[in-house]
Amino acid sequence: MKDLFVKRFEYYKSLGDKSFSQLSDEQIFWQYNEESNSIAVIVHHIAGNMLSRWTNFLTEDGEKSWRNRDEEFVNTFKTKDEVLEFWEKGWKCFFDALDQINEENLYSTIYIRGEAHSVIDAVFRQLAHYPYHIGQIIYIAKMMKNEDWKTLSIARNKSQEFNTEMKNKFSKEEPDTPSSPVCFQNSPEVRDEYKQ
Repeated sequence: MKDLFVKRFEYYKSLGDKSFSQLSDEQIFWQYNEESNSIAVIVHHIAGNMLSRWTNFLTEDGEKSWRNRDEEFVNTFKTKDEVLEFWEKGWKCFFDALDQINEENLYSTIYIRGEAHSVIDAVFRQLAHYPYHIGQIIYIAKMMKNEDWKTLSIARNKSQEFNTEMKNKFSKEEPDTPSSPVCFQNSPEVRDEYKQ
């Protein structure tokens, strides 16, 4: 289970990383208007949440007394490097916490703002929260880059090609011997009674 969590969160982190690599310092701090968050502010919030939720998560409430959530929505960074450093700090804390999860504590009770959660539920909660904000980062970055944006998913009008590529990739990974005679009725190895 832990490996699956790590795999999924590494994927979403990589989407953020690939977005940042396409942006200048100025673009990291761009805001659509006063009520909108810049990418820098979104990073401040995500990493701030990670540090609070996952520091000593098995023994302390996930909403730490030293966290000031409201201040996460005020930019305090000066450079893109500072933003990325804080991003990495948050993810390191989170991945270190995921590494502590095992079969014995997966359903243990932990607390966030006094509310009881199982460890697995707390992870699922963040699996909804972090990609939500990473999607905002991607959306803002894509608007700024416009035609210079390098897509992070299936390119426009390339769905069929992608589907074919994936089918070919995974069909090569199938075992050589059929797992079900019904599914492989044309195989010469299938017993006569399964042939139509």
